[in-house]
Amino acid sequence: MKLDFSGVWESWPSLVHGTLVTVEITAAALVLGCILGLLVGMGRLSPQRRVIYGICTFYLTLVRGTPLLVQLFLWFFGLPHVGLILPAYVCGILGLGIYSGAYVSEIVRGAIQSIERGQMEAARSLGLPYRMAMRRVILPQAFVRMIPPLGNEFIALIKNSALVSLLTIADLMHEGEKIISVTYRSLETYLVIAVIYLVLTSVTTVILRRIERVLRSEGRV
Repeated sequence: MKLDFSGVWESWPSLVHGTLVTVEITAAALVLGCILGLLVGMGRLSPQRRVIYGICTFYLTLVRGTPLLVQLFLWFFGLPHVGLILPAYVCGILGLGIYSGAYVSEIVRGAIQSIERGQMEAARSLGLPYRMAMRRVILPQAFVRMIPPLGNEFIALIKNSALVSLLTIADLMHEGEKIISVTYRSLETYLVIAVIYLVLTSVTTVILRRIERVLRSEGRV
């Protein structure tokens, strides 16, 4: 069998466009996931506030216990049945962001719990309220420890973003399907798509390693 990439190369503008859409959706979902993760992670650290703790735990259990694809379909196909129609692009970001937020919340919770208790006690002894001590003393240290696992979550999010193509979003996977419908060269197209995803995840990995290296050189990791 002879491979023929000519049809794929001729459609490179579509692949570039799809790659940019993939990066945009992934970045937006990561921001949403980090915000949700921070809120839920903090909420899970307050078992004495039963309502907040219960809501956060329910969210975590629900999102982590159901497939991402099902959640995306609920956003895109389910909401119109209750009178709420959102653009596919928004559904993709919400679905990926909310899904990622559940995992980021555990990263946040674990990073905060890894900080020595004496840090909070010392801050409180200086007269800092709990919220200010958390914001100025605990979270900055915890953030540094979050970077490696957050990097892994970002890489996973890049790969999971391929599912949004099922919502008719013109991401990399969707553009590849359009090329296949014209060229009928599925093997070649999927090989190129795989290489592009590999490049995206590899570049992300290199950037994260450099950040970690800088932090280690400063003695912060």
